[in-house]
Amino acid sequence: MTYKRRNVEKAIILALRDLGGTANRRAIRKTMADNEYDGLTYQDIYATKSGRKGNTYSPFMFDFNFGIKNLYHVAYIEQPKRAQDIVLTKIGLSDDIKHYPSAEQIQIIDRYWKQKRQERLTRIAEKDDGQEFAGEDTAITDAADKEDTDSLNWQAELLTKLKQFTPSKFESFSRLLISKMGVMIDKERGVVRSGDHGIDGFGYFQSDEFRTSRVAIQCKRYSDNAVSEPEIDKFKGVMDGFNAEYGIFITTSHFTERAKKKATQGNNTVTLIDGQELADLVERYRLHVTPITTYTLDDYYDQFE
Repeated sequence: MTYKRRNVEKAIILALRDLGGTANRRAIRKTMADNEYDGLTYQDIYATKSGRKGNTYSPFMFDFNFGIKNLYHVAYIEQPKRAQDIVLTKIGLSDDIKHYPSAEQIQIIDRYWKQKRQERLTRIAEKDDGQEFAGEDTAITDAADKEDTDSLNWQAELLTKLKQFTPSKFESFSRLLISKMGVMIDKERGVVRSGDHGIDGFGYFQSDEFRTSRVAIQCKRYSDNAVSEPEIDKFKGVMDGFNAEYGIFITTSHFTERAKKKATQGNNTVTLIDGQELADLVERYRLHVTPITTYTLDDYYDQFE
């Protein structure tokens, strides 16, 4: 399914309201995907494409960045700042968005983008990597937008490569990640081929209270399909055979709503890690990735007076 350009402001507002009125951009997108606000699906938000230069990018990010800018100019959010949360204003928290955007709001938004286009005509525009929409602004107009977009793009590239792993390498990768998270893999029972017992790893986790729990690990290297309820149910059955107290289910894709509910039912709960959370964990534990320090000019330098 191909993503179609659209307005996503309502979904951003609904996500922020559910998050208490303030959240970082990743959390906003995750909440939008989990709840499918305003008809947006997980695939809409996280699907990627290959750009003309061979890079991987998210088409949704164009609309997301446009949406953040538009919401600021109609006074629904405070001015976005680099490395800081997006914050709803009092209007954003309480205004009825059933008929958003109103005619007046459309005028405000159109006036802002017309001004931005005129400003760009006065200087040589630097072509953004991954630009697929000729003649349109990309909404990457400040450091915060670009930093967020760059982060999502490298994560999209990571997931693309993980989906190309063989099943055995992906299982090995998952066990490596889980061990970085503090689970001690059992040397005898910790490496079980998925074709043998339907489980991809087994180990132990010691909490801060010195309580040791038995942990079962399952991983699915899916391209698009979501992990469904029966797969969680089957995994729980296997967990019982290993006497595991909880499980960790990792996928490069995502989980259906029924799968999420099944994961928390009963005594042997399952922690679900979807593709985006998987990428976040790779970043957090720096698992075969190298951070690069660079500098991006703030929009202060675009203001010449």
